[in-house]
Amino acid sequence: MRIGVYLAHPSPGSFNHAVFTAVVEELRDRGCHVLAHDLYAEGFAPVLTADETETVQSATPARDVQVELHRSEVATLDALVLVHPNWWGMPPAVLTGWVQRVLAPGVAYKLGTADGEPAGLLKAGRALVLNTSDTPADREENEFGDPLQRIWAACVLPYVGVADVRRVVFRTVTDSADALRASWLREARAEAAALLV
Repeated sequence: MRIGVYLAHPSPGSFNHAVFTAVVEELRDRGCHVLAHDLYAEGFAPVLTADETETVQSATPARDVQVELHRSEVATLDALVLVHPNWWGMPPAVLTGWVQRVLAPGVAYKLGTADGEPAGLLKAGRALVLNTSDTPADREENEFGDPLQRIWAACVLPYVGVADVRRVVFRTVTDSADALRASWLREARAEAAALLV
């Protein structure tokens, strides 16, 4: 299987980096072809350009070589893994920009009319989203309605054809003990392995 693993966190020593590393190792150990991308470390440019704002017509080849590489890779994946923190109920800007620039029309979806239903083009049938958060689960659900669940499982991934969206949230990270973090890393590995079944 070809699996893309995408990390969006600027601090190299973060728990998000540990999750990313554990997932990449687990998938490679299981014989997967893993395309691993640390978006901050790679300097991915998240700002959508004016000529990339088309939603109905297929995207023209990107002038940005890195964006074009990501577009060509994502079209070949069997599954995706997204690792990022919950910041203000959103993914970090670099990942939001990646979605907007890479999951482009003609690459990730096809839209007949601006108000029509999209046809997802990605062959990746499943995705795993691994989030970190410092917001307790009950507050996230009751006060905010879990916006990251809506973003990934209702708005973005089904739009591009990913029907099986799995998500795990590790919380609360800031005050977590080493033993708990170790158990979270084991859980991240297990969830990644489950993508292959």
